[in-house]
Amino acid sequence: MLQIKKILIYSIIIIQIIIISSCNKNFLNVPVQGGESTVTDPALAQKLVTGVYNSLLQGDAFGNGDVHGFAFITATDIISDDADKGSYATDQASTAGQFDEFTLTPTNEFALTLWTGHYNSIGAANIALQSLANAAIDTATRNELIAEVRFLRGYLYFNLVRMYGAVPLVLKVPQSVSEAFNDSVFKTRSPIAAVYDSIEVDLQYAINHLLLKNTGHATKGAAEAMLAKIYMYQQQWQKVFDLTNTVIQSGVYHLVPDYFSIFRQKGDNNAESIFEIETGSFNNGNLGVANYTVSQGPRVGGLGGWNDLGWGFCNPSISLINSYEPGDLRKAATIIFVDNSGTHKGTVLWDGFRIPSSDSVQNLYYNYKAYTSSTNESFVNPDDKDRPQNIKILRYADVLLMNAEAAVQPGINQLGQAITDVNLIRQRAGLLPKAVVTITDIWQERHVELALEHDRFWDLVRQENAAQVMQAAGKSFVPGKNELLPIPTTQIQLSGGKLTQNPGY
Repeated sequence: MLQIKKILIYSIIIIQIIIISSCNKNFLNVPVQGGESTVTDPALAQKLVTGVYNSLLQGDAFGNGDVHGFAFITATDIISDDADKGSYATDQASTAGQFDEFTLTPTNEFALTLWTGHYNSIGAANIALQSLANAAIDTATRNELIAEVRFLRGYLYFNLVRMYGAVPLVLKVPQSVSEAFNDSVFKTRSPIAAVYDSIEVDLQYAINHLLLKNTGHATKGAAEAMLAKIYMYQQQWQKVFDLTNTVIQSGVYHLVPDYFSIFRQKGDNNAESIFEIETGSFNNGNLGVANYTVSQGPRVGGLGGWNDLGWGFCNPSISLINSYEPGDLRKAATIIFVDNSGTHKGTVLWDGFRIPSSDSVQNLYYNYKAYTSSTNESFVNPDDKDRPQNIKILRYADVLLMNAEAAVQPGINQLGQAITDVNLIRQRAGLLPKAVVTITDIWQERHVELALEHDRFWDLVRQENAAQVMQAAGKSFVPGKNELLPIPTTQIQLSGGKLTQNPGY
């Protein structure tokens, strides 16, 4: 009886896939047996693909599935040296607080919901791919739709392998309950190298079949940039250099002049955007990632007396603030500084919203990149604190910095290219150009250019600097352990012990 109850409460991969296959209408609108299919209804093919995109909006940090919500923010930004947990000390101490202080346990709710959310989306992708194989549509359209889904599946597995290391590599839909419970593929971990190989195959297919431009969808450039990033994590530098050069030379993307505009609604899908999580009007509705904006919004505190914007988590750290050179325009575009002058002048945001002074606000610093205008009524209720915002996953600046990092590697030695890449970014930031660029310079530019955009911690891990940086920030980081999250205890239990735990947990 207890085991049945656990299955009802906790989602293991195989249970998730079965549920998605049979009755999950939130994301997929999959027809019941005997109803319409992609063979009889060609329009269903596009609906299935849209369902996979919509699955990226999962943001239930408290158990039912998070892909880009509060748990994702916690596992990418709060865990890093760029941000502190925020709010008040005991608020979410057993979830976000464990990430912030590296006291993570395998029962952490956020570690579980990230696992659940990503496999929910992968299950949606696998169902879509199975259905698209026989869809009554022309071959070119079928290949393009399959390529979009395979790009998304590759991205999801990239997140999983960075977070957990070796993970179950599920590339099919079980054809029966028996197969779901008995096939080892659903409940054993594949080696990290095998996961990366699968991601590369998916992304190469996407490169071969996606359009060069397609606003709101995965594109050829997005697949090339994502594959370059995959190779960067594996230190295959020549491939990184070649792929990023392809994206640069395509002429499709360029840096927008105003860095600050990237993170406003008018900056969605701009010339620098390579891949974003689409929200708001781009999904024909008031859709957003649950708990993305509200979890990071400035929070009432002290004297109160104002309509605050959220829960007050993910506060930019003093370490991040001190990382910017004098005159760097990116600092003011990344960090909201709450007035602490004693003059009560407050802080006026770009749209006129005024945050009062520190005696009425919980914390002193907030993530400006996460702010969505409270005065924009074109597609959102201004009283809704969890306003939809596009989430930037890949930007052209990232491609330039990957190109620069590859260029300085031994055996490539294209130092002039690295200098050009870095100085393009520094020029926009209002900084003087560099005559010489080292790997340390490039890592510093990645740090401040992409701050609070969910890459910092994973950058530190692949650079083998995580322990040094985290310990210097006063965090209890244990080398050989905290580079990865724990495999959730419930998943190990429900696999009958076939899922193994990461070292140190």
